[in-house]
Amino acid sequence: MTIPMPMKCTGDYGYAGPLPAPNILRRPFQAQCGHRFCSYCYNRNVGSGPQKCSACIKEDIFEEPTSILKKGCAFPDNAARREVEALAAVCLNEGCTWKGSIKEYESGHEGKCELTIVPCPSCKELIRFNEQERHSERECPERTLNCKYCKEPFHFKSIKAHDEICPKYPMICEGCAKKKIPREKYVDHIKICSKFRTPCRFHVVGCDMLVEKEKIQEHERSCSYEHLNLLLHYIMGLKVSLEALQPQSLELAGHKVQELHQSLRELEVNLAQVCAQVPPVQGACGPGPAPPPTSFTPVLPSAVELQLQGEKTRVAELSRRWQDLELKTGTLENIACVLNREVERSHSALEANGRQHRQDLDKVETLNNKVRQLERTVGLKDLSIAEMEGRMREMAATTFDGVFIWRISDFTKKRQDAVAGRAPAMFSPAFYTSKYGYKMCLRIYLNGDGTGRGSHLSLFFVVMRGVSDALLKWPFNQKVTLMLLDQSNREHVIDAFRPDVTSSSFQRPVSEMNIASGCPLFCPLAKLDSKNSYIRDDAIFIKAIVDLTGL
Repeated sequence: MTIPMPMKCTGDYGYAGPLPAPNILRRPFQAQCGHRFCSYCYNRNVGSGPQKCSACIKEDIFEEPTSILKKGCAFPDNAARREVEALAAVCLNEGCTWKGSIKEYESGHEGKCELTIVPCPSCKELIRFNEQERHSERECPERTLNCKYCKEPFHFKSIKAHDEICPKYPMICEGCAKKKIPREKYVDHIKICSKFRTPCRFHVVGCDMLVEKEKIQEHERSCSYEHLNLLLHYIMGLKVSLEALQPQSLELAGHKVQELHQSLRELEVNLAQVCAQVPPVQGACGPGPAPPPTSFTPVLPSAVELQLQGEKTRVAELSRRWQDLELKTGTLENIACVLNREVERSHSALEANGRQHRQDLDKVETLNNKVRQLERTVGLKDLSIAEMEGRMREMAATTFDGVFIWRISDFTKKRQDAVAGRAPAMFSPAFYTSKYGYKMCLRIYLNGDGTGRGSHLSLFFVVMRGVSDALLKWPFNQKVTLMLLDQSNREHVIDAFRPDVTSSSFQRPVSEMNIASGCPLFCPLAKLDSKNSYIRDDAIFIKAIVDLTGL
């Protein structure tokens, strides 16, 4: 589009906004010098004080004070505004086919185009305006979700970390295989669970078996010999450790006896030397008969005699204690030999029992594996049956003539869930225009959506991805009629629309389903709350009719 020169802004900033031509006048002002400016350009020019008109300078017609721009010296140029608003314009957004005048663009299309590229407020990714809802609900990595167990909010990228700490996360008991135990109650459960495996009481001496709580006593009875053997080895180890820390009592006593014997021999040698130095006893002086010769008996000093006697007493006492210790040692060795023979005999019997027990355990484990395999097979079969039943129900409800009647039961409960935000929307089963035609479904908000939230029942039509889409004509352009049926057949609530072929809701689906399109103000909730025949037996009926003309 060619813009006449008088309709262009002469400002330095060239402000144009999202219009189909650059520098076009928007809300034009005319200065004293006769040049026109956008209101934005003019205010920015004079915002820091009076300025010289750049257009006057460029055209070499500058003169003071007429060419000085300042606040309050320009007026709105309504004639120029009307000329600009009458110019033809198109939307610059890729894929948008809007055409009209600039006035219509500014008043009705600017800022409202569904194909406008806008940044996501959370992840800053550039998306189309009409894809914001789908992006924020399904694609945004920064979107906030509510945990389905504890209802606490968390970021989508933190879902695994939240599952690791969620107090309501369902856990499985390793003992009784009970499922869906909240993490906060798991510790209390394993304290009372009779099937949970715990260490044996003799684990401190080496028993490494994990036993179910209800079989602890049976385990202790059946493994008593093994526990006794472990206990004996544990005590012997303690004894060795203690002997490594202190001198052995028997060796110490033996060394003491040897020292005392050495001291006794030294005393005997000293005694012999003393006896050799003592002179024989002489008779009285004068005449008389000489005494008969007798054997010499030495007289010992009293101190040496007492010391010798004391040493003999100590040697006798130590010898007695030495004999007692040797006797006790021999007795202990005999007891140890008997215990070792008993332990060896018991160990042999236990090994035989253990081998038999392990064989029995292997058989039991094999049988358990077979049972678990059968349980898994049965579970998979149950899932397959449930999936097939669901498909059969869906197939039973599916129609292939473009007419579909949807019965919504338990209306009161589902309405309460919608009001509480637990399940604001519901999807109907799929239906078709023909066996190989368009695949569609309905989406209903029992408490309203968008402009109808809280005041109206909102009903939308959804085009789904089908197996025959490649053979169909796109975009979808068939008239759609939506009805809330009066079960007395007096006054149905009816709304109809023909698809907007430029909307992405009716293009060929690239995902499971397109964005829903329909009637946010389909039926006032007050009409349903009053006495009526739309709700009977706590159920309502929704009918959809797709015009098959041209198919």
